[in-house]
Amino acid sequence: MGSRGHRKSFVAFLALVLCVVFAGGALAKPKSKDKFQTKAKWAVLMDADTNTVLFAKNSDERMPPASMSKLMTMAVIFQALKEGRISLEDEFSNSLYAWRTGGAPSGGSAMFVPLKGSATLGELLQGIAVQSGNDASIIVAEGMSGSEDAFAEVMNEYARKIGLTESNFRNSTGLPDPDHYMTALELAKLAIHVIKEYPEYYHYFSQKEYRYRKHIFYNRNPLVYDGIGVDGLKTGYIRAAGYGLVASSKQRGQRLVVVVNGLKSKKARRAEGKRLLQWGFRSFRQWKLFDAGETIGDALVWGGTKRHVSLTGKGRVSIFLPRTASRKIKAAIVYEGPLKPPIKKGDQVAFLRVTAPDATVNNIPLYAGEDVGEGSLWKKGMESAFHLAFGWLL
Repeated sequence: MGSRGHRKSFVAFLALVLCVVFAGGALAKPKSKDKFQTKAKWAVLMDADTNTVLFAKNSDERMPPASMSKLMTMAVIFQALKEGRISLEDEFSNSLYAWRTGGAPSGGSAMFVPLKGSATLGELLQGIAVQSGNDASIIVAEGMSGSEDAFAEVMNEYARKIGLTESNFRNSTGLPDPDHYMTALELAKLAIHVIKEYPEYYHYFSQKEYRYRKHIFYNRNPLVYDGIGVDGLKTGYIRAAGYGLVASSKQRGQRLVVVVNGLKSKKARRAEGKRLLQWGFRSFRQWKLFDAGETIGDALVWGGTKRHVSLTGKGRVSIFLPRTASRKIKAAIVYEGPLKPPIKKGDQVAFLRVTAPDATVNNIPLYAGEDVGEGSLWKKGMESAFHLAFGWLL
């Protein structure tokens, strides 16, 4: 029997309710009046290490991301660089379309590459990251894919590959288009992906100044100047959405990512982004649950050499909780199963879902702690008969 028709979501509650021991004893639940509020129409604050959502406001609603969607443009470029398909020294030519749409005649943010001139990819990357140059984005899009439309398709393919299901890209710039949208949550997830996947290129986002020809550009992200650990990423503005920002800050080894959008001014954008980050670092802290390599639980396997596979985290398993959280938290192992072999040690096969009384949820990836090969046909037949007769027992 194939197990495809019988796969379902398993939720295996850990045998004990995990208790976080706080220095100073039990703490009270936060009062409703203490909850953070923001003027942003769309907002989300996430811990980059655990992907925990610490704050959200309309974070699943589709919104125009404006130039913040250039993070996907950069991700596509970074991937090509990492795979060796292009290099920073490659020259890209400026077309009439790129010049008119994103250059000096457009009246928007531009790197001012001369018409029919060219620039290296290294120069264009700085033009995108520091100046948010629309012309630079289109020049790279055309140089890599032949047209901006074709490049947008690559952006969408990349988005689906990394699990961004509520995002759609129609151009490389974020210029207005009713079918060009993201959610605040997916924008934060994309930022975390770029930070983790392309650390060798992340420095572009924290560059405060860029000199190109006769121009001097200053980073449009105001928070990189505020001394709060912000080292990226992008701002955005179009009339339909207002002012927005996606930023990342690292303090005392903890990294948070914030997205705010739908604000009325640059000043409000700066203030709300900064307030959310400062509130996050002040109101939450990290707690260790399991040491590196420690077995957390197991998952059911159908038709394998073993009935269960052990599960571990990648390194130390920690969670983010409010400093005012109560002591008890609930943990459950969640996966689509039963799992089918072969399973390789290190494969991600489940999540550890940790819920605090205030409804803060941490979803931590879990990995196979061992190899599990395919069992014999006789074993598969016996397990199929057992399943049909009694159902799976966890």
